[in-house]
Amino acid sequence: QVQLVESGGGLVQAGGSLRLSCTASGRTFSRLDMGWFRQAPGKERQFLALISWSGGSTYYADSVKGRFTISKLNANNTVYLQMNSLKSEDTAVYYCAADTHSRSTVAADWDYWGQGTQVTVSS
Repeated sequence: QVQLVESGGGLVQAGGSLRLSCTASGRTFSRLDMGWFRQAPGKERQFLALISWSGGSTYYADSVKGRFTISKLNANNTVYLQMNSLKSEDTAVYYCAADTHSRSTVAADWDYWGQGTQVTVSS
């Protein structure tokens, strides 16, 4: 089992930045692929970014490429999502996900999830 706890969400003005954190426990973090998704009201959970267990590979959704950066620090069991140039359409609940062997953009393919953190971007 893996427990994930997200933090760092909040209210920010359009054009601003936020950094989300997700701390994992319960399994060797250095062997976990990690991902970030988001879900707006009435919409499906949307893939944003993933990073391989080693941190050597990353992949982004086109909608956030160049604005969001995913990183992983194995020493403190934490994955980050740096979000810059935020837009009102980025408003959603943001979720961290983990898996031992997932490089998928499909939410159903990930085994472990955090509880989510709300990000609200005001225009």
